[in-house]
Formats: sequence, structure tokens, C-alpha cells
Amino acid sequence: MRPRRKRKGQGKLAHNLSKLLLEYTQGKRYKPETYEELLRHLNVAPIHLEQCQKILEQFVLEKRLVLQNGRYAVPRTAPLVTGTISVHHKGFGFVKQPEGPDVFIPKHCINNAVDGDEVEIEIGANPSPKGPEGIVVAILKRSRSFLAGTVISKQARHYTAFSPLLGPDKPVLVKAKGTTLQEGDRILCHITSWENETGLPEGTLTRLIGHISDPSIDIEAAVAEFELPDGFSKEAILEAESFGKRISVKEGAARVDLTERECVTIDPDTARDFDDAITLECDAKGHFHLGVHIADVSHYVKPLTHLDSEALLRCNSTYFPGKCVPMLPEELSNELCSLKANVKRLTQSVLAEFDPQGNLIHYEFIRAVIKSRKRFTYKEALAVLEKRQKSPHAALLERMVSLCHILKKKRFERGSIDFAMADDVVIVNEKGIPERIERVEYDITHQMIEEFMLKANEIAALHLSRQGKNLIYRVHEEPSEDSFKDFYAFARTLGFQMPGVPNHRDIQKLFLDAKDSPLLPQLSVSFIRSMRLASYSSDNIGHYGLALEHYCHFTSPIRRYTDLIIQRLLFDELPSHCDIDAIAQKCSEKERVSFRAESSVTLLKKLRLAGTYFAEDPTRVYQAIITRIKPFALFFEIPLFDLEASLHISKIGNDYYEFNPKTMTFRGSRSGKTFAAGQTLYVRLDKILYTLQQSEWSIAPAPPILPAQKKKNR
Repeated sequence: MRPRRKRKGQGKLAHNLSKLLLEYTQGKRYKPETYEELLRHLNVAPIHLEQCQKILEQFVLEKRLVLQNGRYAVPRTAPLVTGTISVHHKGFGFVKQPEGPDVFIPKHCINNAVDGDEVEIEIGANPSPKGPEGIVVAILKRSRSFLAGTVISKQARHYTAFSPLLGPDKPVLVKAKGTTLQEGDRILCHITSWENETGLPEGTLTRLIGHISDPSIDIEAAVAEFELPDGFSKEAILEAESFGKRISVKEGAARVDLTERECVTIDPDTARDFDDAITLECDAKGHFHLGVHIADVSHYVKPLTHLDSEALLRCNSTYFPGKCVPMLPEELSNELCSLKANVKRLTQSVLAEFDPQGNLIHYEFIRAVIKSRKRFTYKEALAVLEKRQKSPHAALLERMVSLCHILKKKRFERGSIDFAMADDVVIVNEKGIPERIERVEYDITHQMIEEFMLKANEIAALHLSRQGKNLIYRVHEEPSEDSFKDFYAFARTLGFQMPGVPNHRDIQKLFLDAKDSPLLPQLSVSFIRSMRLASYSSDNIGHYGLALEHYCHFTSPIRRYTDLIIQRLLFDELPSHCDIDAIAQKCSEKERVSFRAESSVTLLKKLRLAGTYFAEDPTRVYQAIITRIKPFALFFEIPLFDLEASLHISKIGNDYYEFNPKTMTFRGSRSGKTFAAGQTLYVRLDKILYTLQQSEWSIAPAPPILPAQKKKNR
């Protein structure tokens, strides 16, 4: 009898262990693990180890599991896709397929991949409403071997550092032999293991950049953190210097001479690389003759040269507050290619004729030589248009306004959506210390230059497409109806009326209605979040945001490599062996990296500015605007710093707040107080965590209205 009871007990034990192992390995969050990792995560008692080993072996025989590189994995039923993963700072990611939409990778399915890694993914059989979802099953090639971070603390034999690339949930364990580090030190380390036994990456110190308290090293740290190429090779600089500082008589003689035409540039105050200039005349028939003149970078940067290699390495310039990391050496970007006033410059020019209704009658691309008569800033051009300042070019600016309105109307008629959003710029001094946030309004001067650049880009794409050439398009995928559901709900919570199933025209009307509303920024940001990002591709899928079938980037070759490719294509100077697909993909990836680097530095500068105010008066109360409500938190923006922050639901107040998914609001069960998007809020800054690039806030009572404010409000 005793042996029978023992076998029965063992059978029950084996059944329970089998069930436990099967449920765990078949779970949605499971990723391939070693035998030791499985036992540790399941907390299996030592007495049952032998039994677990037999069960796992049986699972492999039954093909319930497969053993790959010492790890037990679930057999794949779907075909595997290879691609580069883009990882968001919140932990989730996307992988671009060779064909079809991007694949969303949830945070728990990243499986230790980092931004830019080449990965192999399995796409799930049941896509979510927002598109296909997948899981990383293998990391084929690491994008980097170094990480930059900020020291958070010191433990027994190592330091813990925060890396913005990995996020706060995945600190890096750093060994620094012979070097003593302090909390807040910004470092660069070589990764020795991307995942130790605790699931965290490990590395060794290779460079101490400086301390987080020093704003002058913010850009240097970002260059290291995002692995941006810093500086140019001697060979590239020698090539740039070899062209001299002015165009030769021979170069000018070989081109169409447009130096007698009234030509101007209009750019931001701080711009130094002027890559576009405008001429505009109007004839007796009321036809507009627009000239968009673009710096002829392709004349200087030839394929397979050192300059070309350096430009392709970067793919674009990266713009930080107060500094630019250029795609080309300054000898070209700020000098010979820059369309400065009163000097001759070589251009690729598109000359386009429009009738009074804005229809394109004729166009041609030529290689020309121009001489800009005036370098306008946007502010100066606006002052002339508003009659606050006199200029001999006032009539030209007035013609530009007239054509701008006509082209905008045409763009609206075809379905393009106009956000007309102001831009907030962080102004820093020579030491990198932020001094203020300057709001740059999207006034008529910005609008007319944008309209002319959009039209030049469209004409270039149409021209090359009609010639049957393989080119790099700027594409913007049309979002699904499900992607817009949250946006529609958000718009309704702000008080805007929308039909049950809105169409493109309804969205246009929505933004027209919101044009003068203080809620426009929140509405615009929500709309942008609901859409996919624009990218580069040789496959022309159109541009949803601009409502265009053909569109490319042509007008900024000083700062974008794709524009340089278009310049070469326009005059048949692109080598036949050039891999357009690979260049398009690389330019999309580098654009994303630059955006993240720029955003990281800008956020830190905004936090530093808030820190300055906090040091002066820790009790100060700031006006904020609620931007969105999630089930777990309330998000708000402080306009003074153009900074978004959040409050967990538990910190909103002395009440129990319930989330209403239909109205996207919080409502206090006792007080009845409601928090909704667009609502004004008053907050107090409690703490800034520079090492984590975070700020902590609390709700404060509204400050008393000062006498001067009362008088003003009357």
C-alpha cells in the first residue's frame, strides 16, 4: 500500500508542477529563460528540482517548448520578421516591417532590446485595434556598446546610474575602478552585460563628463548619450576648405544668372545656415512667378567623398538650445552654401508660375546664381508687413502674403489640416543657463515661407516621379479610425461638437473652430499623438497630414541628407549603385535619434529654468492647464516653463476620485469636484530630480488677485 500512495503523491506533484510550468511559459509576459531562471522565478523548492528537470525535458520532446541557446522558449507559430526597433522612453517600442504597418512591441515583450537594435520579432495572430503587436524573440545586432547616464547612488561594489535611453525602471550598474563618483555625475560607460542575474545591465566607467549641476555640459552629455557624431574628419574639413570662401567666375558663368532679381531670405533670429531664398513677381494677367532658390549643396558635396561620408553618417543636423551639431562643416553650412545677403551663391532653383487661383501653370528646375538683397528675420518681415518698419522690399513681402493665402486655400480644399501652432523656444546664455521661454507665434511670415517650401517640395516629388525615378519620399501613413477614437473623445470633453463618425472635413472644421481658442495647443498635441510619425521611404504611400499624393524633402540640403539626394536626382548626379531604400531607412532612424536628443536637452533646460524660480521662491504658485486625464493620473502643463508634469490620482486631494472613461474626467465622490482637460489648475513645485529629469508638483490654492490684476480685468 505504501508504494502506491507514494506514486499517487508523485503523480499529483508532477501534475501540479507541469501545470505551473506550462501556465508560466505560455503566459503573455514570458520570455525565454534558462533552467536556473525558471526555478528562481517560480520559487521551486530544492526537493523538486529533479522532477522539474524531467518535466521540462518532456515538454521539449512534446514540442511544447524548444531549447535555444540554453533557454526554454515557446515554439513559434508565426513567421519571424527582422527589423530595427525604436524604443520609447516609457519602455514600449515599434519595429518597421519591410511591408505593412509598424509592429507595436509592448514593454513586457521588449526582452532587453534597446533603441536601434536589430531584432527578430514574432507578430501576434490577433492584432489590437491600433495595429499588429509583436514580441522580440532575438537580438541580432546591438546598436551600441556604450551608454551615458547620471549617477543615482553608490552600493557595495558598484554605482547605480540612470540612463535616459533605458528609462527609470532599468538603472545601469557601473563599476568605476580607481575613480570615486558622486551622485549627479554624468558618465559614459562600456556595457559588459545587457542583463545580469537581476535583469539589469552592467558596465564599466570609461569617461566622466561632468556634474548634473553644470548646464554648460548638457549638450556634450547628450552627444555622448545619443552617440551623435561630434566633429569632422580632417579630410572632410580639407575638402570643405578647398572650395574657398566665394564662388568663382567660372562657376557663375555656367549657370542662369538671377542676381538682378529681387531676392530675400526670411529665417529665425538665430539662424546661420540660410538654405532657401525667395523671388516673387506678378505679371499683367495676375499670374504669380515664384522662385524658390535652394543652396546647391550637391555642387560641393559629391558622392563617395569624405564630405558625403560625414553627411551620411549624420543624415541631419541636430538643433539644441543655443547650439547646432551640423551635418556639414561650418565652412559650407554657415559660409559657402549659406545664402547670405549681398554675396553671390549657387542654387538649385524651382521657377513656378501660378494663376490667380493658385493652379500651377508651368515650372522648371534650373541651376542658378543668385544674390540675396536682404536677410530678414521673421520679426523684421512682420514689422514691415504691419507698417511698423519701412523697407524697399515691402511690395515683395505683400506679394508673398497674397500668394500664401491663395496656396493655403488650395491646400485646405484638398483636405490638409492647418494647426497654426506657436513654438516655444528655450533661450540660453553663453554658459548654457536657461534665461526664459520665448513664444514664437506662427504668424503670416512663417506661414508664407512654409507654403512656398511645401510647394517646392511637392513639385520636386511630382517632377521626379513623372520621370520614373526612384526617390526618397516624405510619407505619412493614414491612421486607422480606431487610432482617432481617443482624440474624438478628448475633443468632445473640451466642448467641441463632433459627429459620431467624423470625416476629414469634420476635423478641418474642428481646428478652424479652435483657431482662436486657448485650448488649441492641447487639441493639436492630442491630434498629433493619435497619428503615426512621418518618415522617409522609397515606397510612395502619400502624405496624410498634407493631403498630398507626392511629397519629398528638397528645400533644406544643408541640414538634411534626403534633400541632398533629391538635388542629385534632379540633375542626374546620383550614382546607379546608390541604395535609396537603405538611405531612406537610415535617415528616418537618425531623424528620430536627433529628435530624442533635442527633446532630452530641451526638457533639462526647462527643468533648470523652473529650478531657478524655485530657488528664488519655493512657495510660488504657478498657473497650469490640465492637458489630459488617465485612469491613474492627471497631466498638466505649466505655460511659464512650457513643461508638462503629472499628479498621481492619490495626490490630487482629500477625497476619493473616480475616473469616468466617457468624459475622461476625475470626480470626487464626496466633494463632487471635477477635474477635466482644458481646466485651469494652480500648482506648487515641490522638488526637481535633475538626475531623473523629473519634477514633482502638488495642487495649491489659487493665489489672491493683486490690485493691478483686478484693475486690468475690468
